[in-house]
Amino acid sequence: MGSQISVDESVHVVIVGGGFGGIAAASQLQSWGIPFTLVDMRDAFHHNVAALRASVESGFAKKTFISYAKTFQDNFRQDLVVGLDLAKQKVLLQGGEALSYSHLILATGSTGPFPGKFTQISDLQSAIRAYEVMVKQVQSSQHVVVVGGGSAGVEMAAELKTDYPEKEVTLIHSKVPLADPELLPCVRQEVKEILLQKGVELLLNERVINLEELPLNEHRDSIQVKTDKGTHLVANLVILCNGIKINSSVYSSALGDKMASNGALMVNDYLQVEGFSNIYAIGDCADVKEPKMAYHAGLHANIVVTNIVNSMKQKPLKTYKPGALTFLLSMGRNDGVGQISGFYVGRLMVRFAKSRDLFVSTSWKTMRQTAPS
Repeated sequence: MGSQISVDESVHVVIVGGGFGGIAAASQLQSWGIPFTLVDMRDAFHHNVAALRASVESGFAKKTFISYAKTFQDNFRQDLVVGLDLAKQKVLLQGGEALSYSHLILATGSTGPFPGKFTQISDLQSAIRAYEVMVKQVQSSQHVVVVGGGSAGVEMAAELKTDYPEKEVTLIHSKVPLADPELLPCVRQEVKEILLQKGVELLLNERVINLEELPLNEHRDSIQVKTDKGTHLVANLVILCNGIKINSSVYSSALGDKMASNGALMVNDYLQVEGFSNIYAIGDCADVKEPKMAYHAGLHANIVVTNIVNSMKQKPLKTYKPGALTFLLSMGRNDGVGQISGFYVGRLMVRFAKSRDLFVSTSWKTMRQTAPS
């Protein structure tokens, strides 16, 4: 990142959401010496790329939560954002206070079921404890059912079978191909082969019909799981790995006419929200035609901070163009599969690139802190 720039008193960037895009933007603004406030309802960044491993491996969760205040100090504010006042350029907080902005970066991310996402208002130690409780539920259960065969579901099933090969793990998916539809067919096929090699039972093209009645993430002696094809399973633990939604509650009232059908904000090539030169959307809440991934959120943050700096220097703005897909699936710490820039990469490479530490060290580096051992 370049040298610091002089800014006048009117400049203050507010970042709403401290996920992968939010911390990348905050870190770069800090390097430039540009005044900013990062707002998040939690007191710690969650490296949720590793959330599934934290659900099966005791002691791993502490590596996935990183204090905001240690890195960003007074530039961090723990609060819940309840709305935006576009006319006055203010971000409205739950406690009644409002933060003024010259530039606004919306990085609200997405919500989904625990353990893949952790969306409670919580402190760092409570969040870690929630995952340690989940580990105990897994350890107590002989038969685990994973519902959903997208990326989260296949990674969850693989993590379970890697750490507990003696347990029965059944993955139920409403479609036949596994993982994300954007992936190469050969990658999706290899995902299936890895799961079968690990001993995961696959129920494909079947949908769970009694999901609302099932206890999730809790060990029970007997949980009756039923599918639309008449399959009847008796499990000890059910983990839901689908139903990810864009977190639009912050902006849905003020920017409802700028939202796509999925709740993401329509942006131009500079990642500015349509109709606004000083409001940007990054990560999951930006309507960009690419999969919702931590990696992309970081790329968005780079573009947006560059554009805020360039706008101050009266220099041309930088455009964001989605490239050929890079997507790595960790299939437990000892295996993985994926593609880089649209080309298949082998299991050994993915194992070394992602599966061993799930990019945890990268987030600690971004936050300029030392990871616990």
